[in-house]
Amino acid sequence: MPLYWIIDSRAELVSTVAEGDVSLADVMAYLRTLSGAGVTHYRKLFDGRAGRSVMTAQELLVIIAEIRSHHSLGKVGALAIVANPDQTEPFARVLGALALADRPMRLFESPTRARNWLEAQPRV
Repeated sequence: MPLYWIIDSRAELVSTVAEGDVSLADVMAYLRTLSGAGVTHYRKLFDGRAGRSVMTAQELLVIIAEIRSHHSLGKVGALAIVANPDQTEPFARVLGALALADRPMRLFESPTRARNWLEAQPRV
């Protein structure tokens, strides 16, 4: 699986790294794990710089629907996304769905800056 994550209950933080080709099944497994573990309110650090989407436009819509369903479960924690500049445009729809949640969210090119910003965000 090209998505690797650590759920830190003490810090209330989910740290995720994408590596290689990321499919619909990979993302759905990740999102359902977060929901099943009851950690959607945790702050999240997602480093996607080494990942590549292999999803179709239709599959991205499925992910958007799943993300929106998580928003209806209650508070959603702050999100820091680390990405290369060329990665943001292809994921504009998904980023838009992520932004709909009532939570702080920012994109970064530096994982250090992302982590520093995220650590300054309040826990939900």
